Amino acid sequence: MSLWKLFGFDSEPARGASAETDTVRKVVEALDHLEEGRARYVASFGYILGRIAHADLKISAEETAAMERIVREHTQLPEAAAVIVTQIAKTRAQLFGGTENFLVTREFDRMAAREQKLALLDCLFAVAAAEGHISVTEDNEIKQVSQEIHLDHPDFIAVRSRWKDQLSIFQS
Repeated sequence: MSLWKLFGFDSEPARGASAETDTVRKVVEALDHLEEGRARYVASFGYILGRIAHADLKISAEETAAMERIVREHTQLPEAAAVIVTQIAKTRAQLFGGTENFLVTREFDRMAAREQKLALLDCLFAVAAAEGHISVTEDNEIKQVSQEIHLDHPDFIAVRSRWKDQLSIFQS
């Protein structure tokens, strides 16, 4: 299944498009060859990271870098592929976040094991903390994701407590 379609684009970019380089084309082809279940996991994981980065209605360079690193580390994709996943996820979160947030998170909930959900939660705090603090808005959005992926409140608190020094509510 095409990663373009998983992220909601009707079709892939034209092969002769001037903005698309050979490198980008090769990465897209590599992503298109992912097994469908893995592609869905990567797409939903990346999107949820973008959801948190965009919670305050802007995605900073620091948040983008954190997303790229996290996608690379947690999906074992090459760096160039992680960059593309991150860029698509950011764009989708910015354009369609209000309507797709729950749908994508529900899809992640269906396919992820408990350990993957807890790892996602930690990654969400890492993205939120990329600028040196976690805003109340980001914290609330992470709590919402935690509920949508059916983690218990003690699970949320346990992960959140590891990031307490970054929570803006506790900073002076």
